[in-house]
Amino acid sequence: MVMCCITISVWSQQSPLLSHYMFNGLLINPAYAGSKEYVSSTLMYRKQWSGFDGAPVTYSGTINGLIKKKNLGLGALIQQDKIGVTKETDIYAMLAYHLPLGVGKLSVGIQAGISNFNSEVVKLVYWDPNDKVYDYNTFSSVLPNAGLGVYYYQTRFYAGLSAPFLISYDKSQGGSFDPSTPVHHQVRRYFATAGAVFENENDLKFKPSFLIRYEGNAPVQYDLNLNILINDIFWIGASYRSKEAIVGMFEYQLSKKLRIGYSYDYSLGDLSNYNSGSHEIMLGYDFGFSVLKMKSPRYF
Repeated sequence: MVMCCITISVWSQQSPLLSHYMFNGLLINPAYAGSKEYVSSTLMYRKQWSGFDGAPVTYSGTINGLIKKKNLGLGALIQQDKIGVTKETDIYAMLAYHLPLGVGKLSVGIQAGISNFNSEVVKLVYWDPNDKVYDYNTFSSVLPNAGLGVYYYQTRFYAGLSAPFLISYDKSQGGSFDPSTPVHHQVRRYFATAGAVFENENDLKFKPSFLIRYEGNAPVQYDLNLNILINDIFWIGASYRSKEAIVGMFEYQLSKKLRIGYSYDYSLGDLSNYNSGSHEIMLGYDFGFSVLKMKSPRYF
């Protein structure tokens, strides 16, 4: 069971990081909304640490599009993450404004919504019946939150900075929390990312990218990624997630509108002795007249 209790505050896994984020920046940056001229939707399922009891399971759905005449991008995210006895459901809306800048565009975005946490404490096995957290069989926390981001992009280059969850909920920092009431713990999150696409003479396109991630009470993490596009249809790639996992992935463009993807994470460190890796499935559908006019594939 991956869950810790300190007094009567409840800690939960923070911001599940889906391996396909590099093809769907809305997962980490609200300024990504509307960066394509068509409407793009994505569904994802992630089973983390297979074989490990209480391991995270994540469902995610996103949609975003551009109001071209106003340079406004709109987006939405619905995501559910379950780990142990705690379930987190996120519902967020995004708004981004896109400005021409040099040969590319600069987008500034905001997001707002709620995260609903629900913990079924009654399912836990415990040894201290006097711990006050067990006075509650089940309790929930509805935590409003908001964030912002900036995103610069060209046809074959992008870079972004974001803080999608700026409000921290932590009793140890004081504030208006009633000390007798349980509350789920949520910390601020920060992301920095960039990537580019390079082409060679064999109709191969190489896309190196990186992600730096920081959350309170945790060390800085980074991803190093390399994806290769073959014949403008098939992506294959690999990632190294610092001290956590090696990731292999692919994405196949079934048509101009429909794409599917899969990734497998091989766990590193001591945790690798207790699970058989993580699996992630992605299904994407793009729609609108602009999709049919695309001359180049979707790079990011």
